[in-house]
Amino acid sequence: MTENLKLTQEQLRELQLCELDGLLYFDSYCRRHGLTYYICGGCLIGALRHKGFIPWDDDADVLMPRPDYERFLKLYREENPSERFVLVNDEDEHSLTGNIFAVLSDTDHTMVKDYQQDFDMPKGLPLDIFPIDGLADSRMGRYVQYFWTMVYSLFRSQIVPKNHGGLLSIGSKALLRIFRKPKTRFRIWKYAEKRMTRYNFDTSENVAELCAGFYFMKKVYPRSIYDGTTELEFEGHKLMAMRDYDRYLRIPFGDYMELPPEEERIPHHDITELRLHTPCR
Repeated sequence: MTENLKLTQEQLRELQLCELDGLLYFDSYCRRHGLTYYICGGCLIGALRHKGFIPWDDDADVLMPRPDYERFLKLYREENPSERFVLVNDEDEHSLTGNIFAVLSDTDHTMVKDYQQDFDMPKGLPLDIFPIDGLADSRMGRYVQYFWTMVYSLFRSQIVPKNHGGLLSIGSKALLRIFRKPKTRFRIWKYAEKRMTRYNFDTSENVAELCAGFYFMKKVYPRSIYDGTTELEFEGHKLMAMRDYDRYLRIPFGDYMELPPEEERIPHHDITELRLHTPCR
């Protein structure tokens, strides 16, 4: 197995500034087409606490309400506006990426993550784009929705998560052994996707980031948090955030303005190859 890279502070900063290009391009595209997005997670905390990237952060993420997310995918596929910034998204059983969300890949650079080494895909610098989905009103309805989300995640990514041990890992491996045909797996994840996205974002009282991983999937956010946008400074530019960003961040992170312990100030993504300014296409 290829060993993960350990970046110096200088290499990490250069990576961040290259990732900034993708953020600014995406921001410009969304503004031109009237699409709503929000910086989130580390980018949002970085904007508020550092006016830019968190010094030890190594990636960039944005959120989009499900209607804007689907419209973005459709528009970008139709327009195909850039040879450099390529939309990477699983369309069928032949275009697997290991992700369960769309990525805008900056192909002027090369980055390979450990779980994507064997996938045939553009391995540029990724801007991860997560949809926000409406949630069921009842607790039982949400459990059913989470079940379909996990089915969707397994059969779309076709990867058993490293951090999920015990019965969940055993069950995931068994399901992938039972359903081996690519076309069958594709049909399962498309059906599961319909079931997990059945609740309308605009009319739901609460919403969730179902495609953002097991921990964030279960966080419940009042939809009112996303009523309107605001601009925040990020690396000398203005990027969009949800209007009630403080309430949004406190749900998963608590006091996000407090710095974590020094031993936790490290990058959290496993990168096996990084060649900035070397095109991957």
